[in-house]
Formats: sequence, C-alpha cells, structure tokens
Amino acid sequence: MAKKLIVVLGPTAVGKTKFAVQLANKFNGEIISADSRQVYKLMDIGTGKDLNEYTINGKQIPYHLINIISPDKEYDLYSFQKDFNTIFTNILSKGKTPFLVGGTGLYIHSILKNYQLVDVDFNSARGKELSTFNTSKLLDILKLLENKLHNTTDTLDRERIIKAILIAENKSDRTTPKISFDPLVIGVGADRNIIKDRITIRLKQRLENGMIEEVENLLASGISFEKLNYFGLEYRFIGKYLQKELSYNDMYQKLNSAIHKFSKRQMTWFRKMAKEDVNINWLEFKELEKAKLLINNFLSN
Repeated sequence: MAKKLIVVLGPTAVGKTKFAVQLANKFNGEIISADSRQVYKLMDIGTGKDLNEYTINGKQIPYHLINIISPDKEYDLYSFQKDFNTIFTNILSKGKTPFLVGGTGLYIHSILKNYQLVDVDFNSARGKELSTFNTSKLLDILKLLENKLHNTTDTLDRERIIKAILIAENKSDRTTPKISFDPLVIGVGADRNIIKDRITIRLKQRLENGMIEEVENLLASGISFEKLNYFGLEYRFIGKYLQKELSYNDMYQKLNSAIHKFSKRQMTWFRKMAKEDVNINWLEFKELEKAKLLINNFLSN
C-alpha cells in the first residue's frame, strides 16, 4: 500500500493552519510544519505560530517541527528534509495521516521533488578558509560550481554564499535518503485584496500584542542585530526600529509593504511548482467540505 502525504500550502495570512487542523481532525492526522522560522523557540509572534489553532473542540492536534531549536543554532533545508523523513515515517507507523502544512515554498518543493541534499560541516577548515575571501571571489567560486541555484538568495548573503560553495564542493558526501509517497496538494487561496487586508490587520495586532518586546527579548538573550536580519522581515524591520534607524511609523509602513511583497513571492513559488507538474488543488477557506471530499477520495484509492 502506497505511503500518502497531504500537503496544505498557501500564502501568509490566508488561514492555512486553521484549515489544515480541521482536516487533520477529520482524517486522524498529524501536522508537520513547513515553515522555516517556526522551528525556532522564543519566536512566537513574529513567526505567527498561533499554537492555539492546533486545538479543535478541546482536542489537541499533534504538530511537529515547531519550537525545536534555539535561535542561536542553525537550521537549514538539509535539517528540515532529514527531520521530515523521520517524522513522516513515524506518523505512518502509528496508522495516522501525515499533513505537511506551511508557506515556505522551498521546504515543500524539496519534499515533493525529493531534493538530494548533502550533509556538510559548515565549520570545517575549508569553511574558515572561504570566510577570508571577499564577496566577489566567493561569487566567482560559486558560479564555477553551480550553474543553477535552488535559492537565489544564496548570492545576496555572504554567509549563504559560503554555505552554497561548501554544499556544491561536497556532493559526493552523504545525502538525504530518497523517500517515496503519493501526494495530494491542496492550496488555500483568497482574493488578493482580502489577503492584503488580512496582512495589515494581523500586523497591527501582532505589534499591539508584544512583537517588539519579543525582539527585545531575543536581543537580551544574545541574538545579534545581524542575526535578526536572517530571521526575516518582522525581526529585520523591528531591529532597525530598535537601532533607531527607522521611526515607529516608518517601520510599520515598510514592514507592512514588505510582507505584501513576500506574499506575492510565495504565490510565485507555488505557480512555479505548478509548472513543474505539482498538481495544486486551489480552494478558498470556506471550501472545507470540498477539501474533505478530495482527501477522502485520495485516501480511499
């Protein structure tokens, strides 16, 4: 009998988690988060964990890959893929249904397309050597090794350039195991204007409910402003506000605009996946019954 995976994806603020929790409740499921930031502890508001949404009618729906690592540690695509494989197999062994849920297109794509990733020691002697090179030389090395990058941000951030070089140079090393399954991919979508309104309302709520204090606590725990940039938009812009590079109003306006642009980039990822033969069944949040019918037919075959 084929292993089966249900994927629920969509842009930020569309209601993916609440939608997926209702489906997991119906089909005896457990949720594997596909969010590159929710793995980190102490980062709840800025990453939108909304853990209360995993409880439905007093029942806790099990979730994985949320709050598993401290912010001073590294978590990358290789780590995610390895953890996914372990958790996916464990959920199936219990006779339950695995749901992969999130908006990080690269993470979801890596599972659906079975990326073969390399386990690399980023603190090796070679890594230290590369850290002495200027950015221009690093880019030259990377271009010789890789004609096509999975993630174009590898060329924008110095640390990521070094990591990309180490990965490309060690392709003969141990790779993530290939895992086979049948997927059903459901996309939760909404009209662009609705999503834009939700993003703005949600940002205001998060700022009112302690998101700035959350960033201050991260800084107090030893996280640098530079590392805040790595954690994404909310942490980057609030970091600039705390460094007095932006006024509160400028921070809010620029952050709000950046999240809208991020939402569009997420949809670009999903359209790209569709062009690569990933069949995404797009539904609106109100079409939960259609999703249940899709899943029922999928699990019955």
